[in-house]
Amino acid sequence: MRKSFATLVCMLCFLSGKGQTHPAILRFLDASYMRGASVSLMVKDMSADTVVYQYDADRLLIPASVLKIVTTATALELLGPDFRYETSLMYDGTVSDSTLNGHIYICGSGDPSLGSSETDIDRYKMMRDWIAAIKNKGIKKINGSVIADESIFDTEGVSMKWMREDLGSYYGQGSYGLNIFDNRYALFLNTGEPDSKPDIERSEPDMSSLLFHNYLKTSNTLKDSSSIIGFPYAAERYLYGVVPPNRAAYQMIGDIPDPPLFVATYLTNRLQQEQITVTGTPACYRLLSSAGRWTPQNRVVLTASYSPPIYELVRITNHVSHNLYADALLKTIGLKDTSDAVVSSFERGINVLQGFWRAKGLDTSCLWMSDGSGLSHADKVSAGFLSQLLTYMGAHSAVSQPFIESLPRAGMEGTVKNMLKDTRLEENARLKSGSMSRIRSYAGYITQDEKQYTVAILVNNFSCSQARMKMDIEQLLLALF
Repeated sequence: MRKSFATLVCMLCFLSGKGQTHPAILRFLDASYMRGASVSLMVKDMSADTVVYQYDADRLLIPASVLKIVTTATALELLGPDFRYETSLMYDGTVSDSTLNGHIYICGSGDPSLGSSETDIDRYKMMRDWIAAIKNKGIKKINGSVIADESIFDTEGVSMKWMREDLGSYYGQGSYGLNIFDNRYALFLNTGEPDSKPDIERSEPDMSSLLFHNYLKTSNTLKDSSSIIGFPYAAERYLYGVVPPNRAAYQMIGDIPDPPLFVATYLTNRLQQEQITVTGTPACYRLLSSAGRWTPQNRVVLTASYSPPIYELVRITNHVSHNLYADALLKTIGLKDTSDAVVSSFERGINVLQGFWRAKGLDTSCLWMSDGSGLSHADKVSAGFLSQLLTYMGAHSAVSQPFIESLPRAGMEGTVKNMLKDTRLEENARLKSGSMSRIRSYAGYITQDEKQYTVAILVNNFSCSQARMKMDIEQLLLALF
């Protein structure tokens, strides 16, 4: 029954002139673990803008991190490849006799790369620059507080559509008006004998303000399945799962629950270490405004820190599939929304993004977004929409080159380093990957015989392993090309 239906689809697609269903696609669909699965696929000749192969190309499916190509393409188009984020260090009040009678402000612009381990910039450089600027002003005492001003975005750091299991994880970090160190910390454990509870040794950076509820167990028979769970702004984290036994400095990664307040606290501590007294408690816009104590005064700029240009941030986003970068880019796009509508920073970004692509003639009814990273299971997109976007970016956009080069080369780089390795498509495919439980997706470009093709394939609800699905998609691509 499945074969006859697939054959009928093949005939209909061929007769309608919308591209053929290649026999390899039918074999892919006919696997036993594809029973109940959904597939959306399209291959287009980019120069001719013609469909070569397709299957259920208008089907809306969960794209996982493939959604990042939509976010990054829009960021390049609307912000420009050379746009840089600026984080300013400022003060109010007066300086007299080496004493600042006022506050130090760290004014964020949403930069996801501040102190990031993914850039070539020394992650502690900005902190040294800030302290040097305070010293150069002759300030040795601050009769006030270090305050983070993250007000450029709202306080909804994570999407309301994210799953609980993602909150608190290394990849589920929120995006705020002020971010630092990828909004992550490393937790180091010493694990003992099997079936014992590991000991927490330290965290980097120091997260001693967090209360860790340790429910971990060691096991030499079960696969590592450890996770850190917790909500934004909450001072508690829960450690669940299994870790290997007899390891020193075993590492888990979690999210910083309140990055703006953390930055203010971190700088306060560093200033105290440099013998600069700070009399006030670290604070941030969220806490002060909710308490009715946010009273902005005239500020003076001490120094500013700048991100790498957007084209570099887009490359990082697509190469390592960085959720924080993607969501920060979406919220930054949303700053172009000048309406008075009371919506979240996520929603503003989505509204601007969809409006941009509608104006370009793309059918955005095939694009549902809750975030910019693809972490939400509520995100849906079709292979047809992705193909339209990829065609526009590859053939018509003024920023084609930085966008295409932001996608990692299969078999060589990023999250597709082991995809199509040692095959004829190695280096000839630039693909963004996406995966979550029972979800596997790829989209990008393949070059063959001096022609460039756009490729988008989304697979949901398969019942085999991720490794098996990856191998099947590799074989499918090799058959189509």
